[in-house]
Amino acid sequence: MNSAPPSFDLPRRQSLSAQAAEALERAIGEGTWQDFLPSERRLCELLQVSRPTIRTALQMLAKSGVIEIRQGRRNRLLPAARHSPHRASRLIGIVSPVPFEQLSVSTYKIISEMRTHLAEHGFTTEVLVCPPKAAAVSRRRLEDFLRRNRVFCCLLTSVSHDLQEWFATHALPCLVLGSCHPDIKLPSLDIDYRSVCRHAGGNLLAKGHRRIALIMPDSGVAGDLASEEGFREAFTAPNHLDAAPIIVRHNGAVQHLVLKLDALFDSPQRPTALLVAKPAHSLSSLIHLLKRGLSVPDDVSLVCRDQDPLFEKVHPAISHYLTHDTSFAHRLLRLMQQLVTHGYLPPEPTLIFPKHFAGGTLRNAPR
Repeated sequence: MNSAPPSFDLPRRQSLSAQAAEALERAIGEGTWQDFLPSERRLCELLQVSRPTIRTALQMLAKSGVIEIRQGRRNRLLPAARHSPHRASRLIGIVSPVPFEQLSVSTYKIISEMRTHLAEHGFTTEVLVCPPKAAAVSRRRLEDFLRRNRVFCCLLTSVSHDLQEWFATHALPCLVLGSCHPDIKLPSLDIDYRSVCRHAGGNLLAKGHRRIALIMPDSGVAGDLASEEGFREAFTAPNHLDAAPIIVRHNGAVQHLVLKLDALFDSPQRPTALLVAKPAHSLSSLIHLLKRGLSVPDDVSLVCRDQDPLFEKVHPAISHYLTHDTSFAHRLLRLMQQLVTHGYLPPEPTLIFPKHFAGGTLRNAPR
């Protein structure tokens, strides 16, 4: 005789709108927002769903008495939702010097993967833009953001010294995606730019180059300052004392970079090698050298500190330092997992040394 079949509660398939409503209600209950919800557009960005999906989710919340929908104005949280018991906030702030879409392709990809991973574990993320040239405005914007939202922790992407100092002083849990300035003690994750530029400078010196220029944006970012320090260190070896480092700083605009390059190569002691920090500036430098009638690498060797997928697809391939995005992303996810689990990371740097890709733009110094 067959036994009766076991009884199960069949799983319910939730629509995307229902999942969005659930995520919003959880965030509201945890105190992520105090009186009003962000705009529909902002909610779409946070949950990575379409506007029709958000609108349906908001209608669900309105029917449940969680929010009041107000046409043409921000949707208001109802008192019962605002004052319900909640756990610690699960909002993570991403503080960036530029809008999210203006980050480098590599950084954009890495942070996007991190946001997706955190969303799967119930965390929401919001980007706050704090331009480095407006320290006082950025500080007020940050303080206002933290006053309006219950932020669990922050990810700081290459922010200014002023903002790093603010976070160190206020002891808000954070991770710096980039390097810390020497007087700032915060947890950080970055490429070991000091070692990279020391290695690049030493490699060029070993190939007989004695007039080597580091082309660097005048950003004030800790990683760029560390790059300059490492580059200078390459020239301190006893067998390299006949060479002197040349550091050329520009404002990031192509026109200014070209003016700096012209002044550099019009000088009596023009360089035989360039170490360029940024991929876009490497390509601009390469094209400008060709316009001046200089061949790379026959007349001038060129090495880029950072990577770009294009570098290995051109001929000759551009010499650079390669870090696999997947390795960096995994390291970032591990650190963020520790931060959201324990609410704390030790204030020390995590540095990754990339692999040198020699390419075809690096050669012995011309005789």
